Amino acid sequence: MTNLRIERMSLDEWDAALPKTGFEVFHTAAFLDAIDQHFDGEMHLYGGFKGDHPVALMPAFVRKTPLGRMVVSPPPSMSIPFIGPIVMPNSPKQSAYESINKDFTEKIIDELDVRNTRTFVRLLCSPDYADPRPLEWSGLTLKPSFTYRINVTSLDDVNSGFSRSLRREIKQARDLDVTVSVEGIEGAHDVYNDVVSRYDEQDEPFTMPWEFVETVVENLGDRCRTYVARDPDGNYLSGIIVPFSNEAAYYWLGGARAVYENVSINNLLHWTILEDIATDEDLESVTKYDLVGANTERLCDYKSKFGGDLVPYYVAESAGTSMTIAKRTYQLLNSSKIPLPK
Repeated sequence: MTNLRIERMSLDEWDAALPKTGFEVFHTAAFLDAIDQHFDGEMHLYGGFKGDHPVALMPAFVRKTPLGRMVVSPPPSMSIPFIGPIVMPNSPKQSAYESINKDFTEKIIDELDVRNTRTFVRLLCSPDYADPRPLEWSGLTLKPSFTYRINVTSLDDVNSGFSRSLRREIKQARDLDVTVSVEGIEGAHDVYNDVVSRYDEQDEPFTMPWEFVETVVENLGDRCRTYVARDPDGNYLSGIIVPFSNEAAYYWLGGARAVYENVSINNLLHWTILEDIATDEDLESVTKYDLVGANTERLCDYKSKFGGDLVPYYVAESAGTSMTIAKRTYQLLNSSKIPLPK
């Protein structure tokens, strides 16, 4: 055992404890604050400490339902692909990582009363959380999910990883009289309304409120950019809201299907984002573009054209037949999960 203790943390304490690398933008205090403002439940920020030093972190979101308690990370219906725990031992040794990970998991499981038959748990762990075994050893079921991450070293390398058809489509889009620029909160609102309209057209529910998106964009500040494509008259064509961690950019919201003069506009948006990652000094530490999901077959046909690495992450949830109804409730709450249209 590691003599590790669990403490509840404030957002300021959490922000100070985050490492320089190995976390997602969804782990940042700015993003967590936005969740806390709009989540119908309680946010618990847990730190695992050895002495005065934090060695593990995990945000948990708790909601009471008629069926019992729901403990999730991230919460449903906010289009957050993963959060989960962060393990950051002081020693680089594998044995130190595994020891802290195991002890922290056991203590968090007890703290959250996960073994209670009236508690439903679902954790979507980030790709950087590479060892979910203690979650399974604690009684949760594990299954892998996947995302695509594009390594952005240079534009030439990125372009060479594209499929031939994508290179052709991007060239066609760049030849159009279309501008792509970074816009403020009004541009983000245009993106949001575009996504809502797309869902309405397909008679599908979209329950994520604009107020949450607005808070995310405002809280993140320079950690978030809204890329908007407009025609020569300034009319909105398409857009993508892109938050940033220290290491990655995320295709978070937007990209509803848009065609101008028979050419896909979203390819131009993605290319512009990749250009900025590769060349903008303000994004010097950012080296990856996460396409946020590689789990829907028809969408992967498009996403795979970008030549990103297929990266696994793990979903841990309560097991047993008594959890079937609770799981269905979670799925209904998460019905506004956003795909990536071409």
